[in-house]
Amino acid sequence: MSAASTSAAAGRSTSRGRIDKRQAILDAALRVFAREGYGQAGVDVIAAEAGVAKPTVYNHFGDKENLFRQAIAADSDRAFAENMAVVERLRSDGAEVRQLLEQVGFRLLQCYCDERSWALRRLLYAELSRFPDLLDIVRGRAADPITEALADRLARLMLAGRLRNCDPTEAAEQFAALLTGPMEGRARFGTRQVPKAELRAVTAAAVRTFLQAYAPEPG
Repeated sequence: MSAASTSAAAGRSTSRGRIDKRQAILDAALRVFAREGYGQAGVDVIAAEAGVAKPTVYNHFGDKENLFRQAIAADSDRAFAENMAVVERLRSDGAEVRQLLEQVGFRLLQCYCDERSWALRRLLYAELSRFPDLLDIVRGRAADPITEALADRLARLMLAGRLRNCDPTEAAEQFAALLTGPMEGRARFGTRQVPKAELRAVTAAAVRTFLQAYAPEPG
């Protein structure tokens, strides 16, 4: 291998290592912040859980406040990717619309009830007064784009005549509310693991109610 090739390979390895360390810090930060709260969470504890030196955390993120925001943003991106993979299953061809909505709704509820998703919401509730911009981060990177994508898929079902023609954004908001509305109480803010059978029952009820409003008019 030439000296240039060796240098390029070393550069890629260094870059990869830096990315891996950054991700390890973000993952550890979310766990520690969720477990201890922002005020009690120590950068030294985060560094230990990430398997890096404390100065490495500061080299990547500058200070604890920025690390907190970056951890929230990174987990919002994760939630967006996972939910989008589910929303993309909502296609205007194939399965009967009730079955299709139940399949997608159930998987969306699984994403909503994921342990990391509960941790993200609890952090948002606990720290919003201290960091009011957190809501903009979560909405801008996850909640709003997912609603827009769901609205787009529902609009396609409307164009195909499989749902009543109406405002797709309003329909997406109401479908999501029917799915997730009961879950905080049932899951006790994430401290109770909701069985799959219960998730399916909540999904079926949500879809049943949704179709009472949005099923195509007879004839």
